[in-house]
Amino acid sequence: MNPTEAMDNTETTESRTPEELPGVVTRLFRGVLYAESDQKVWQSLIGLESQARDYVAVLGLDLILDESEGYAFLRSREDPDGTLPRLIPRRRLTFDVSLLLALLRGRMLEFDTNSSELRLIMTEQEIMDMVAVFLPESSNQARILDRLGSNIKKVVELGFLRRMSGQPGTYEVARILKAYVDAQWLEEFDARLADYRASLEGPPGTASNTAESETTEGDLP
Repeated sequence: MNPTEAMDNTETTESRTPEELPGVVTRLFRGVLYAESDQKVWQSLIGLESQARDYVAVLGLDLILDESEGYAFLRSREDPDGTLPRLIPRRRLTFDVSLLLALLRGRMLEFDTNSSELRLIMTEQEIMDMVAVFLPESSNQARILDRLGSNIKKVVELGFLRRMSGQPGTYEVARILKAYVDAQWLEEFDARLADYRASLEGPPGTASNTAESETTEGDLP
């Protein structure tokens, strides 16, 4: 970034006014805010970050903002007593979808460690191959592939995979996945995964039933 651009960004940030705050918070309630797709609101949020945090804190929410990755969203605060109404609903995920999210998070960690690129791009076949090793053997492979396809579509709907324009069957793994699938989430899921692996060694059909019945919850952005 040259000095002129730096000065322009500084002026833009410092010119933000409290009058913009309601619009910024309203936009956050609609879902994830990305710097690349909503630059004007993003700059307003950067300039009003402390005010936005105080604003949503009154409602029992935390502002999750990663300036380097370019995203922000709202998350409900921990409420052990259950006294606060939930403004951000918890979504229940099937075991299969949770498994896919965990594996994508692991692939992203590997990618960040070994690559200088910023965007993790995967084909549908690569995703299916990644998941296939965890699935039970079945004579009905068509059904398994259909289920995998449905799970990929669900992850796209959740915003953790983005279809690449002009490249059918190719996806970008969204960086925001790092904020949702954190160390604690993975630790809890690993316990369920251990049970699932154990069920693979049980009577035929046990693993399939487990995979379809297990669920996990989370504050998805």
